[in-house]
Amino acid sequence: MKELLLGMILVTLSSALVITFIRLVRGPNLPDRVVALDLLSVVVMAFICLYSIRYNQPIFLDVAIIMALLTFIGTVAFAYYLERRT
Repeated sequence: MKELLLGMILVTLSSALVITFIRLVRGPNLPDRVVALDLLSVVVMAFICLYSIRYNQPIFLDVAIIMALLTFIGTVAFAYYLERRT
């Protein structure tokens, strides 16, 4: 049962990754692309957490936490850049 559920989550995350990547490439303006990049990092973090659960490797959760912190700092820096630009 657990393997089936993890497989379904993997398929869902894969489709989210593809849709987000399309938005990243086709985004009409810069803020849309940054939001897509932020969402892409969240999907990658979900993949890392799924891998950690599936193979019982809790050390990868630390990697996901560090990635979340770096993504947050990048998003805040971009928001500051947009605020200063206008």
